[in-house]
Amino acid sequence: MPLKKISDYKYLSPILGGLIYMTGDTIAALIIDQFSWIRLLGIFALGATLYSFEIPRYFKWIEKVISGYQGWKKIALKTSMALLYFNPLWIARHLMFVYLISGKMDMISWDLLRIGFLSFAVNIPVSILANYLIQNKISLKYRFFASAIFSGVMAIYYSMSSVWF
Repeated sequence: MPLKKISDYKYLSPILGGLIYMTGDTIAALIIDQFSWIRLLGIFALGATLYSFEIPRYFKWIEKVISGYQGWKKIALKTSMALLYFNPLWIARHLMFVYLISGKMDMISWDLLRIGFLSFAVNIPVSILANYLIQNKISLKYRFFASAIFSGVMAIYYSMSSVWF
């Protein structure tokens, strides 16, 4: 059996996921003066493991569930299902991981749910547009990368929202 190329999607998915999430979070950490090498490596590990495992599988599941729909209904369902996944609980969980990785366990409280909700509510228009594009204009093969890039940008916003909200 021939060796697979390094450009094979399944080999790059975790590495790129880790790099993209790490980059977004590092920018946020630098902006709010909370950069640390442990956080950088921890977020890389989070993006390369949990996120690169669960997000592509959820996107595949969306494709399976909506396969019988067509037209605007299919578009609306795909977009809505992506929004349902990246919800206030997901945001609060992400912030919890950031605090755990950063050694700031004292920052983990039920208030992360409030921050997640406010952060989600404020960015709904941007999230609808981004998730519409990701779910309906990008092939499934590259959807995780596009979502990771958007999430990397949003990681900046989420980290800032923990300061703003």
